[in-house]
Amino acid sequence: MSRRTMALWAPDWPAIAAATERDLPPDTPIAVLAANRVVACSLPARRAGIRRGMRKRQAQSNCPELVVIPDDPDRDGRLFAPIVTAVTAILPSTEVLRPGLVAAPSSGMRYFGSEENLAAAVVEAVADVGAEVQIGIADEMFTAVLAARRECLVAPGGDAEFLAGLPIRELGVEPSLGGDSRTELVDLLWRLGLRTLGAFASLAAADVGARFDADAVVAHRQASGKPGRAPSAVPPPPELTVVYPCDPPVERIDAAAFLARRLAAQLHERLTAATVSCTRLAVHARTERGQENSRIWCCALPLTPEATADRVRWQLEGWLTEGATGAGEGPDSPIVELVLEPVEVSTGMGLQYEFAGGGEAPDGPRADRIRRALVRVQGLLGADAVMVPVRSGGRGPAEQITLVPVGESAVPARPLGAP
Repeated sequence: MSRRTMALWAPDWPAIAAATERDLPPDTPIAVLAANRVVACSLPARRAGIRRGMRKRQAQSNCPELVVIPDDPDRDGRLFAPIVTAVTAILPSTEVLRPGLVAAPSSGMRYFGSEENLAAAVVEAVADVGAEVQIGIADEMFTAVLAARRECLVAPGGDAEFLAGLPIRELGVEPSLGGDSRTELVDLLWRLGLRTLGAFASLAAADVGARFDADAVVAHRQASGKPGRAPSAVPPPPELTVVYPCDPPVERIDAAAFLARRLAAQLHERLTAATVSCTRLAVHARTERGQENSRIWCCALPLTPEATADRVRWQLEGWLTEGATGAGEGPDSPIVELVLEPVEVSTGMGLQYEFAGGGEAPDGPRADRIRRALVRVQGLLGADAVMVPVRSGGRGPAEQITLVPVGESAVPARPLGAP
């Protein structure tokens, strides 16, 4: 039997989580904002003309009764935990792509008789915790996610046919699958006259590789319904796993948040020493009485220490909150052991980024990898061995640049306005 993947999508999850936290009625128009732009909105808000990317002033002008709530990934992850728990009870190998979207292999679930019965069982299990989701099943994860957005099951071997008629903008709808970096690619393909995924897939792979970057080649494979990158057949070395006995045991959310940062730092020290990056991470929490809460987190880009700490905190906060509120099956006793286990790692050869260009923010994942590389070289060669240029005042090129060691304040030798 060919491999099959189920995707479970909770539409407008940031808006739903915000409404749940504030106990707002379901007919309230809600917009979640980040950097003064709408990143998610509820169905009543969309009916009033609110769209993603819209500025706050324009959104409030279109809908005066709009409730504006700041973006909070911690809230989204914490409130999504009960849904993941319900899905994991049926599909143990669940991967959290982001709060609001999970995926799991659905092959071999013969107990349910058919994929339709399996999807119905998952929807019912999630409904029991008070949430509504859409299910999609296909051969590949990318296809399954798009199928979940349309709430349909793609027949085995039918990925390419299903994708062919979808608009080209679908390449960029899901950030967890690389969509957040494809705005320029989608715009360029549109200007070239490629309106559908099928039109893009009809291009020769060699031509796509010669004209576009590596991510466009991945997008071309996804649009063609071809198999994605399989997990490494060789498991990561066990010495990368971080095992932390909690002394004293963890019972409070603030203690869980502190440990999340500490363990994330330890894990990434080991990853850096082994010159690998983690793209799939399993987090296990065990209690005094032997109860275990496990979750696999998946990310399109290598996890940073901050992203790792966020995912550990979301999982622990969600579990502890379930026990405190009685909304689900929380821990039966204090947490005495935490384990961070890399499930899939990649070497540096598979994660090459450009050192400049791409229009990325200064705090983006590429810039973070550059900083880590510089700090590592500095640790090997000395503090003054790695310098970064800072623009300063002066008459000639030699005077207009001040070299400062990495990590120190970027203070120029002369005022920038000096002649």
